[in-house]
Amino acid sequence: MATLAELSSIGSSPKHHHSYHESDEFFVPNVSDPAHYSRTNFASACGSADASQVVKFAKGTTTLAFKFDHGIIVSVDSRSTMGAYIASQTVKKVIEINPFLLGTMAGGAADCSYWERDLGRQCRLYELRNKKRISVAAASKLLCNTMISYKGYGLSMGTMVTGWDETGPQLYYVDNDGTRLHSDMFSCGSGSTFAYGILDTYYKPDMTLEEAIDLGKRAIYHATHRDAYSGGLNNLYHVTKDGWVKIHSIDVNELHYEYAEEKK
Repeated sequence: MATLAELSSIGSSPKHHHSYHESDEFFVPNVSDPAHYSRTNFASACGSADASQVVKFAKGTTTLAFKFDHGIIVSVDSRSTMGAYIASQTVKKVIEINPFLLGTMAGGAADCSYWERDLGRQCRLYELRNKKRISVAAASKLLCNTMISYKGYGLSMGTMVTGWDETGPQLYYVDNDGTRLHSDMFSCGSGSTFAYGILDTYYKPDMTLEEAIDLGKRAIYHATHRDAYSGGLNNLYHVTKDGWVKIHSIDVNELHYEYAEEKK
């Protein structure tokens, strides 16, 4: 997760990012072509790719979520990096949007944190106006609409929006290109390929809660073990019809020795 993402929001010229609320505005660079300026200076490129931007995003994280018969498991690491520099080991990468909605962060820390908190504001306004909770699909669509409004402006986001609504447990993926996907399992970040290896091997829809929790933390552990840009703590949440519950926050080093003992 990039620590210089704050740079993507400098400037002084306001821009309406959607029509949901007339007073919504966000500062963009005060130049004749803000989009071109943002692409030139703050564009985000994945992996070893280079968008020829001035500020190089060197991202790294592992987040995952999956549905099963007893709800949804959301599991993440907590390391924030800028290339080889580890800025923090205690980043909270699960955004608690409301008691029934969670969002995850991958990409630019500031971009994810700002726009998912803004999503929480939009969801609260929806509740006040309509006297009912917003659906997960609608919440993910609001975030997607915002991303489409700022497409090409250099945002760096790969998020999951998940929760429980009138239709049951739901899980969506939304990124800075305006991509919005609905599925039963997602993993985002530099360590996601390692996490997918564990998830694809052991995932079953009819798992018990204990099995699902073990799978969530095991997938994050293996990702942090193989991906230098992921690490710190494993924060894991369980989403049910009564809302989300934080299950644990465990140092992945402890998991390393725990799983090493299993091999003996």
